[in-house]
Amino acid sequence: MALFSPLAVNARSSLFFSSSPSQRLYSHPSSQPLLTFTTQASSFSSLYSPKPDPRWATRFVTRAAVSEFDPSIAEILGDVTIFTAAGDPVKFEDLWDQNEGVAVVALLRHYGCICCWELASALKESKAKFDAAGVKLIAVGVGTPDKARILAERLPFPMDCLYADPDRKAYDVMGLYFGLGRTFFNRASIKVFSRIEELKKAGKNYTIQATPDDRSSVLQQGGMFIFKGKQLLYARKDEGTGDHAPLDDIFNVCCKVPVS
Repeated sequence: MALFSPLAVNARSSLFFSSSPSQRLYSHPSSQPLLTFTTQASSFSSLYSPKPDPRWATRFVTRAAVSEFDPSIAEILGDVTIFTAAGDPVKFEDLWDQNEGVAVVALLRHYGCICCWELASALKESKAKFDAAGVKLIAVGVGTPDKARILAERLPFPMDCLYADPDRKAYDVMGLYFGLGRTFFNRASIKVFSRIEELKKAGKNYTIQATPDDRSSVLQQGGMFIFKGKQLLYARKDEGTGDHAPLDDIFNVCCKVPVS
């Protein structure tokens, strides 16, 4: 049963990944395939063979820490222009109060990734709790605004906190992983097997049509960040596909931050 997307993880499993790897296209020499992948669509190779991208050459970082980032990272990110789901350009600095506002910025992989639909579903279910704590939730995905609207309408997800970054500018600024190894052969991706029911629920109205037209974008990994004003309080890069930060941990960090 074609539940999620063109890649089946092991013939015995009902879990399907949307095509998407991470790192910046080079394979770590010690990485070994942990799962057996079988293609379901004969058109897969033509559909998901990304074109070379000069940004694939970058450093390898095993775990994000606030200390890794430039002290002015919020200002650098603030200058990045993305788009609302409605298609209007907006700068990051306009998404939350740059003085004292607390914001959780979830950088999803891409809108055709079922694991991102699952994370978006969890964010939606937690939104009222974060709102009550005075924390703004911001979800950004790779793709054009029309791809973001597909998720917003079919999941559904509130459009007022959903944004599109078709050129992956914010992902580059935050140094998130990109490449083949991260998505398909990283140990962290095994975590998705503990969330099969959540994935099935999120994928009920899933469609592969939300995949970016730029197929190289399926190689992008995401991450989660917490800001208070321009201060970066928390940073976590997804190690592999579906390796999301636990939202309870994110909420606990936010609760320790005085909100004006």
